[in-house]
Amino acid sequence: MWCRTRAGPRAGRALAHTTWNPTTPWKKRFGWETEAFRFRIHTWSVADHGSGRKKTNRTWLGTCASSATQGREPVDDACESQSDGTSGEEGTNDRNNGSDPIPNGTEARGIANAGVELGPLPTSEQSETLLKIRHTSAHVMAMAVQQIFKDAQVTIGPWIDNGFYYDFDLQAPLSDKDLKKIKKKMRYIINKNLPLVREEVSREEAEKRIKELGEPYKLEILQGIQEEPITIYHIGKEWWDLCAGPHLETTGQINAKALELESVAGAYWRGDEQREMLQRIYGTAWETEEQLERYLTMKEEAKKRDHRKLGKELDLFSIQEGAGGGLVFWHPKGAMVRHIIESFWKDTHLSSGYELLYSPHVAKLELWKTSGHFDFYKENMFDSMDVEDETYQLKPMNCPFHIVVYQDGYRSYRDLPIRWAELGTVYRYERSGTMHGLFRVRGFTQDDAHIFCLPEQITDEICGVLDLVEEILSTFGFKTYEINLSTKPEKAVGTDDIWTMAEESLVAALERKHWSYKLDQGGGAFYGPKIDVKITDAIGRQWQCSTIQLDFNLPERFNLEYVTPENGRARPIMIHRAIFGSIERFFGILVESYAGMFPIWLAPVQAQLLPVSDAQVDYCNKVASEMRAEGLRVEVRTGERLAKLIRNAEVQKIPVLLVAGQNEAENNGISVRTRVDGDLGQLPVKEVITRMKEKVHSKCSACKLT
Repeated sequence: MWCRTRAGPRAGRALAHTTWNPTTPWKKRFGWETEAFRFRIHTWSVADHGSGRKKTNRTWLGTCASSATQGREPVDDACESQSDGTSGEEGTNDRNNGSDPIPNGTEARGIANAGVELGPLPTSEQSETLLKIRHTSAHVMAMAVQQIFKDAQVTIGPWIDNGFYYDFDLQAPLSDKDLKKIKKKMRYIINKNLPLVREEVSREEAEKRIKELGEPYKLEILQGIQEEPITIYHIGKEWWDLCAGPHLETTGQINAKALELESVAGAYWRGDEQREMLQRIYGTAWETEEQLERYLTMKEEAKKRDHRKLGKELDLFSIQEGAGGGLVFWHPKGAMVRHIIESFWKDTHLSSGYELLYSPHVAKLELWKTSGHFDFYKENMFDSMDVEDETYQLKPMNCPFHIVVYQDGYRSYRDLPIRWAELGTVYRYERSGTMHGLFRVRGFTQDDAHIFCLPEQITDEICGVLDLVEEILSTFGFKTYEINLSTKPEKAVGTDDIWTMAEESLVAALERKHWSYKLDQGGGAFYGPKIDVKITDAIGRQWQCSTIQLDFNLPERFNLEYVTPENGRARPIMIHRAIFGSIERFFGILVESYAGMFPIWLAPVQAQLLPVSDAQVDYCNKVASEMRAEGLRVEVRTGERLAKLIRNAEVQKIPVLLVAGQNEAENNGISVRTRVDGDLGQLPVKEVITRMKEKVHSKCSACKLT
């Protein structure tokens, strides 16, 4: 094994009558309790593992694990990843197995309005004990597989945030029945309480033993190991594998009742679709049965929050394979939510001193050669195209376009800082097996911004960005963050002085915000230090979201200058920053965090007007016209019995239902019910409009009208 560290209704009864009594509670009126208003608990989304964890100082770790960035230097880390935190294992066919983001040790917040608290579940990174349990469980699983399937060959098998996996080369596909056999054999090995013994051998001895086993994958792994001696871990005297550790002392220290094999997926060897297709078994292991039960419950509930499922049910978006994989089609409701998000983003940036840019979708290839993207990022770019004897390239990044605008003019130190923001759509090649709903696509819109400033302005500008991050993310309900500061790596551009100044400026900005942070020493990009912000959603999951990246490389490549007070020339500091990461991915996170139940200000349809009978249809249309005139998004639904109309509104997760019967029509009122308040009874139409407009203006995350 070669390991890598990661441092992730009830159907209503038919109405017995159609007489509308506005003083009767809805439950009694309709003979049933509406499911949407019961606000059931939905937890956990499906997202990818491979969360950009810290690399350890073991250079062996990760040499064989496939990675989207393996073998290349990142060019623009702040703008590079459309899905920071969910990149996954490249070449994996099934990206939803054993890979859900889980509460990361910070206290998980209760689901909005549900009155339920979810306690934290520790990750492998946070618990050395869990890491060893999962690592040892992976070895035990590999041993069990090879004892059951004599032709099985093992490859890599790391621990991940909430479990482990192992890749096997097998002649026949594994079934659920096979997983049960493997789990039974694992329990047998655990109960034998076999010792795990570490052995150091020479490269020659390791190669000799591997050849005796006839394990070509292990031989390839051995060739990638740079350090000596080579370490091997044995389970008793029955099985061994290449491994750097760590492990439990014995197999008996694994709690067999807190272990589960979850699923099987396909994965290309080394993430290369030209190489062998392997079978990956995902498992999870915990210290206690209670932890396992909570995890499995959360994972089951994740299916209900899956943004792909909800996107279809709520008619928000689709990915039409006939038109091309990884390309998002925004339906009217999803497009409305996106419009609201983007309008808020633009307004907030303009009020914070930014100017907006729009840039083309293609440019000559020479631009990407100058920026370095063609050299370092070519495998993630679509093929170039010839236009009138010149070569053009779909843009994978926005930053060179902003630089071109900077160059188109005379820049003085008096002009700095310059803050330019753009919702720029970019295109990146992703293998078909790696795409995942809105989280990993081929065309997506980055909420990009670039700041050009003087060295002494860095701290103030970073503080301004952090303030903006907090203002924007908290508006969507994300108020718990984890901050990571990554510093100079061994290979870097720029002088030590400018790196020291930049790192001290980032620290000063974080301290000014009174934000604690984790230090990733040496984890910065080669062209500058960075700050990463992980958000915590409504049920305690972490998502990599905002990135603030200093860049000493591109100003040098493009020869950017400004005129100094002494009338000389100097390089500006360039800051890349993204708050959402991408609109598509952030939208997916929102759908899952809200479980599809958008707050009033974001909901594509804020209210539905439902007539008790056809006699009230005209009145509902009149009220709807009044509400639309005040900027509210409302619909009138007719053609079904009232119970069916209500049920349909629940399925569509409409935040406010407005029912009109004879009494309401006669009194210019409307009977109101929301997901949070329940039945508010009959209110004057003008009062309902006023209350809803207040919630929209305040961007209240709840659906209360009281």
